[in-house]
Amino acid sequence: MKLSVLTENNAGTLTAAEHGLSYLIESDGTRILFDTGQSDLFLKNAAIMDVSLEAIDMIVLSHGHYDHGNGLEHLPGGTLLCHPGCFIRRYRQSDNSYIGLKKSREQLAGQFNLITSREPFRITVSIVFAGEIPRITPFESQTTQFVLEDGTPDFVTDDSALILTLPQGLFIITGCGHAGIVNTIEHASAITGIDTIYGIMGGFHLREEDQQTIETVNYLKNKKVANIIPSHCTSGSALARFRLTFDSRPVRTGDILSF
Repeated sequence: MKLSVLTENNAGTLTAAEHGLSYLIESDGTRILFDTGQSDLFLKNAAIMDVSLEAIDMIVLSHGHYDHGNGLEHLPGGTLLCHPGCFIRRYRQSDNSYIGLKKSREQLAGQFNLITSREPFRITVSIVFAGEIPRITPFESQTTQFVLEDGTPDFVTDDSALILTLPQGLFIITGCGHAGIVNTIEHASAITGIDTIYGIMGGFHLREEDQQTIETVNYLKNKKVANIIPSHCTSGSALARFRLTFDSRPVRTGDILSF
């Protein structure tokens, strides 16, 4: 598996950054564009990296936040897979600013071959879209900073992930990890029947060294996960804890990783 970081919060030597995430994942002859950031930056960085986005088998949207899906408007089309809840109108609680997708479901359905699935969706023999992730742990997804249009709490139930089965075990790729990293891994194991976790990469949605961060770190230690690569919305003392415990490398735009 090869993963190219097209958009990230941290700039590379030649590539620019924005608050957002976009990865190109290549595995077993399949090319998946996972999220598109909030602008056309993923396209500009891909050109600098000499990464072609001409022959993409599928675009996967991890969840319906602007910093993961607004770049979709800069694509000519293709097959787009996401949770059906990605299209709701959602806001930041602190200032009521809109943080949902720029384009509606109808607009995106006109631009793409749109597939929505609340259930796990098998893309290839070895790649599965996780669908809706059950919230089962007592320490994850307990609070939220987001609200829906009617003012009720938005726990981002559309948050999903990609699950790749590699010879070494499962490799899980998250967008923001709103469902919780432990919930996501447990769901991946339940779907595939595989308990060995070779790696997890993406947004972990952790910023403080609080109970959720401590429980997540302990869980990953107990699981003996070989590759732990927090990205995007993992910051502050939480990111410091991951670096101290797992020697996690910083992720930057322009990085190309092979597993």
